[in-house]
Parts: sequence; C-alpha cells; structure tokens
Amino acid sequence: MSKKIKKAAETHLSPFERIKRASEANNEYWDSRDLAKVLEYTQYRNFEAVVEKAKLACFNSGHRIEDHFADVSKMVGIGSGSNREIKERPGRSRLAARWPPHSPWPC
Repeated sequence: MSKKIKKAAETHLSPFERIKRASEANNEYWDSRDLAKVLEYTQYRNFEAVVEKAKLACFNSGHRIEDHFADVSKMVGIGSGSNREIKERPGRSRLAARWPPHSPWPC
C-alpha cells in the first residue's frame, strides 16, 4: 500500500478506533475513561453506571464478564503534588467496548 493511501486510511479512523490501545502482548483494549469522553459523558462517575449495565448485558447474553472486562486501578497526580488511586475499567475486548452505546440493556 502506498504511503499516501495508508496515511489517508489512518486519518479516517472512527473515534472508537482512535482510542484503541494495545497491551504488551499486542491485545487490543479500550479504556473506560476514553470511552466516556468519546460518548460525551462530562463526568466519569455517570459513565460508571453504564459500564455496570454493560457487564450485566454481557452476562445476560451468555458471555463471561471476566473475558471482556477488567477492573484495575492506577495512581494519578493531584494538585498538591501527591498521588491518589483511581478506578480504571478497561474493556478487554472489542465486544466489551461496544456494549455501552449499542446494548438494549436487559435488566
């Protein structure tokens, strides 16, 4: 593929593809905080409920939650120069990342 075509293809990625990350083992995943921004949630705490509903939809559709979602924490700097722990919920799979905006939440 020519460099021009490849560059054009890369600039036309969906917002979903632009926020995709890859692990050291080259497995793709999506960070829930990035997803919240793409889906225009102004406060992450409002998106956390969406993630919980996505987990329920995952379970109700016969999938194992552990195969598609991971709960991890990371340390971030705060204004005082110290750090605090925040929850991160990276989707382990493409399916997990697409559940929030596309699922008709069976509850």
